[in-house]
Amino acid sequence: MGDPKKPRKKWEGPTHPWRKDVLQAELTLVGKYGLRNKRELWIAKTLLRRIRAKARRLLALPPGERELRSRPLISKLYHMGLLPSPDASLDDVLRLTVEDVLERRLQTLVFRKGLARTIYQARQLIVHGHIAVNGRRVRSPGYLVSREEEEAIGFYPLSPLAKRAAEAGG
Repeated sequence: MGDPKKPRKKWEGPTHPWRKDVLQAELTLVGKYGLRNKRELWIAKTLLRRIRAKARRLLALPPGERELRSRPLISKLYHMGLLPSPDASLDDVLRLTVEDVLERRLQTLVFRKGLARTIYQARQLIVHGHIAVNGRRVRSPGYLVSREEEEAIGFYPLSPLAKRAAEAGG
C-alpha cells in the first residue's frame, strides 16, 4: 500500500503567546466547553480563520463572480450548522465566532441534548464509546456534527447506558 502521506497540522497557535487578555479568554472557553487543552481550542480557531479568509477572498471578487463562488461556501457552512439560513451573506460568514464552531462539537451537543449531566461527563461518555451518531459509534469529542446528524445523536445501541435509558424512558 505504501507509506501514508504526512498528516497536515490542523492548528496554529496564538501569534503572541503571552498576552494576558488572550490567555484569560482562552481559559474561559476551555472551561465553558470542557476542552482537554488549548490545542482543541486552537483547532477550532484555525478552522474559523480559514473559513473567514475564504470569505474575505470572495469579497475581493467582482459582484457577479462573487455571488457565483460564494454560494458553495455558504451552503457548506449552512449544512455544517454554522450559519442559521442557506440565504446568508458573506457578511454573516465574517461574523462567525469561535463559540459558533465550539457549539457544533459532539461534546457540546451531547451536553445540550441532556444525555450527560455536565460537559465533562459528555466528554467521558463519548471517549468511552457510549454515544453514537446515526447508529455509528463516535469516540471523538471534537467531531463536528452537521445539521442533518444533530437529531441522530443518541446512546450507542450496545451500550449499557442505552439499556438503562430505555428502561427509564419506557
